[in-house]
Amino acid sequence: MFEWTLVQKQRLLELGADHEQVGMTFQSAGERNNAYQQIEYDLVSRGKEDLAQFRKTVRRPTLPLIENRLAEALIGAGFCQVTTPILLSKGLLAKMTITVEHPLYEQVFWVDSRKCLRPMLAPNLYFILKDLLRIWSHPVRIFEIGPCFRKDTQGGSHMQEFTMLNLVEMGLPEKECSIRLKELAKLIMNAAGIEDYKLETESSEVYGKTVDVISGGLELGSGAMGPHVLDQSWDITVPWVGIGFGLERLIMIREGYSNVQKAGRSLTYLNGVRLNL
Repeated sequence: MFEWTLVQKQRLLELGADHEQVGMTFQSAGERNNAYQQIEYDLVSRGKEDLAQFRKTVRRPTLPLIENRLAEALIGAGFCQVTTPILLSKGLLAKMTITVEHPLYEQVFWVDSRKCLRPMLAPNLYFILKDLLRIWSHPVRIFEIGPCFRKDTQGGSHMQEFTMLNLVEMGLPEKECSIRLKELAKLIMNAAGIEDYKLETESSEVYGKTVDVISGGLELGSGAMGPHVLDQSWDITVPWVGIGFGLERLIMIREGYSNVQKAGRSLTYLNGVRLNL
């Protein structure tokens, strides 16, 4: 039996071939090559049609569209949106226990000896919340959507530049935190258009015990509750819930993409369609 060559398989994956097409086998190399030419032609034609439709009617990639939908859903639920710097100080990163001994430290993009491109949104949100908890009545609800950066290239579900949504609700009665975490996960997944998901308890390198949002075998979000040991660095003592989601992964699962690169900022794809047609 003949399978696709590595070059053929890679090209078909880039063009959006489905699992059945990628897994095809053949009686001869000639049969395989003929099938490849036909499938590639069909996929290229479909890609051109999708790009024409994008130009005519859609005109905005899915990433900013889903940002808008998630923001509207959270604002409707009483959250306030914040925007914080992309450059993060080494000191704030250390407050999350990410120092030279931490596994995540090697994934950080350092700009100079004191600043890096933020690998997460949490340090800045902590910094803001320590003041908002004094100024506003409780609970305090905020969220941010923005780019993060990590030297992480393992597999088709990781990107070095990705978009995070972090939402935090602080000052809740502690007995309500577990239920509230589930409610907020449901809010985001409904807004993202994903119905089939589950919550699993896991362990993370930063927060320890987490409640992860899983769909299609992929972690889409990770939630935690406080009081937490990390809170001490900001003198925060109130109970809270928070969840972080990767927007490109949400898009990847909803659209059925085989590679998260199709969902993010790219010079190769436009709204999930390969430009090298």
